[in-house]
Amino acid sequence: MTPTLRERLAQRSLAGRFDVFLGVGAGLTVLGLILFIPALLNGNADRAWQLFHVNWLYFTGLSTGAVAFVAVQKITNAKWSGMIVRFASAQVAFLPVALLGLVLIFTLGYQSVFGPMQAALPELQHSKVIWLSRPFMFARLFVGLGVLAWVGWRLVRADMVPDLLAVRGAAPAGRRALFDRLSRGYDGSPDGLLAQEDLIHRLAPIFTVLYAIVLTLMAFDCVMALQPHWYSNLLGGFFFMGAFLGAHMVLALLMIHGASHLGVTDLVSPKQRHDLGKLCFGFTVFWTYLMWAQFLVIWYGNLPEETGFVFARLWGHWLPIGEAVLIGVFIVPFFGLLGVAPKKVRVTFAFFAAVSLVSLWLERYLLVMPSVSVLPGPVFHLPEWGPTLLFAGLYLLTYALYARTFPMISPRLAEITLGRERGHATLEFDHEESPGDYVAPEAVERRDRPRM
Repeated sequence: MTPTLRERLAQRSLAGRFDVFLGVGAGLTVLGLILFIPALLNGNADRAWQLFHVNWLYFTGLSTGAVAFVAVQKITNAKWSGMIVRFASAQVAFLPVALLGLVLIFTLGYQSVFGPMQAALPELQHSKVIWLSRPFMFARLFVGLGVLAWVGWRLVRADMVPDLLAVRGAAPAGRRALFDRLSRGYDGSPDGLLAQEDLIHRLAPIFTVLYAIVLTLMAFDCVMALQPHWYSNLLGGFFFMGAFLGAHMVLALLMIHGASHLGVTDLVSPKQRHDLGKLCFGFTVFWTYLMWAQFLVIWYGNLPEETGFVFARLWGHWLPIGEAVLIGVFIVPFFGLLGVAPKKVRVTFAFFAAVSLVSLWLERYLLVMPSVSVLPGPVFHLPEWGPTLLFAGLYLLTYALYARTFPMISPRLAEITLGRERGHATLEFDHEESPGDYVAPEAVERRDRPRM
């Protein structure tokens, strides 16, 4: 008998091994350590720790932004993302690594990253000296990120509990025991589902607010404090919205790969890619708006304590990095995703998402390095490659380990998305979608007879 849609979704949700992510992630992690540790011992510790800091900011932003994406879907009761939302949820697995990275920065790497800031503290007001003191800064960042990670995991777990019960029968014995433990207290009844939904809708707004606060603290303490005479009230919003943009772009890549890997390419329709693509385009424009709003006020104010930060990044040897950020985060994705077709086609969507992600990394690099580097311009050799490969490897590795443990499709949410696509006859977006952009009816109909 051909399985029903619910049975197929349950089977496919547990089918992912993500061997490529696991192998490449483990390889990059080992290679990163091989390059990172010698750099700490041969006189290049400052350069290595500074890139460690850049990558910590980047990958922590991606993972927290991905969980914020999940939270926003719950707050808005979104129905379009049921097939792909688990690809975002899985990134919660990186947050313990982010906490460990923060501890390493404030212990072994503190002098390399925050040394220039410490040298400038005697010139600052007493209140600012206290605010930027090492214990106080570490305490608020660690507590903030720790609480964010805890609430994020509770949100992801609460949203996953109904799925654990639904896929339990298709899970091997070891995973079944874990699923039983995590879903203890949930019986699958209508009242139980309502209670679970109520918990989700309480956790999602809490996480969203915490996300904005904690990433604003990260921007102020880990970017702005590196050049303590400079300040911008808009930097926090610019930073966490950049991370949110990156989360959408990385989700585009994970959606394309994950759908193929799990064997559900026919269920992730061009319509769903188009919906995600519109969000990627919209937040690209919003990132540019925030960048311009921050730049314009500093430029016309023309105060030395403000313009110095901008001139250091848009003059001399650092200028090519600034130009690459503008081109890669705004110009290429803006014009590339402006049309309808590039959002629907996997190859073009993946290309523009990859360009944006690389450029967002360069943006984080440009925010940090001119404030801490003693070099006159950008340098990227083995000491810089080590922490970069290490973080990229850990990001892929934690994602693969999560995907090999928990369901990567929510049968409950996926059926809602596919049910709405099956009823698309009203053609509410007739100017953008055609019948071929939706999941084929035969893919979502229940089959109760053998395929001939």
